[in-house]
Amino acid sequence: MNQVTVNSTVKVHYTGKLADGEVFDTSDGKEPIEFTLGQGQLIPGFEKGLIDMKLNEKKTINMTKDDAYGEVNETLIQEVKKTDLPQDMEPKVGMGLVSKSPDGQEINLMVVEVKEETIVIDGNHPLAGRDLIFDLEVVEIIASEVKA
Repeated sequence: MNQVTVNSTVKVHYTGKLADGEVFDTSDGKEPIEFTLGQGQLIPGFEKGLIDMKLNEKKTINMTKDDAYGEVNETLIQEVKKTDLPQDMEPKVGMGLVSKSPDGQEINLMVVEVKEETIVIDGNHPLAGRDLIFDLEVVEIIASEVKA
């Protein structure tokens, strides 16, 4: 089948941009990404945009933050005392940190502000709260849902 369906496994080239045109991610110059739709591997708007695309088709999709990484969750932004950090760490804005939740799950954090005695960390995805634009190209449809 030459059309993407809900359970298709596909290879896709993409370029993700912000509304101002800034590119935040691309497969340009790399291998296309391969995934199966409907398994929650990618943000909902990306998968929705691929449905019904044909082999070698190119398309630009615009998605709201609701179909991307959602709203910024203010409870994921916290102030932490510098004394709670490892002694040899010199926090800087933009620095990534990893913390563990009580159940052992790793949480990616970003330092968004450095103050005299504290730092402000953000556990939101860096693209939370942003509308996104993707240029897509379906380069291979490996398997598709069989329609009876």
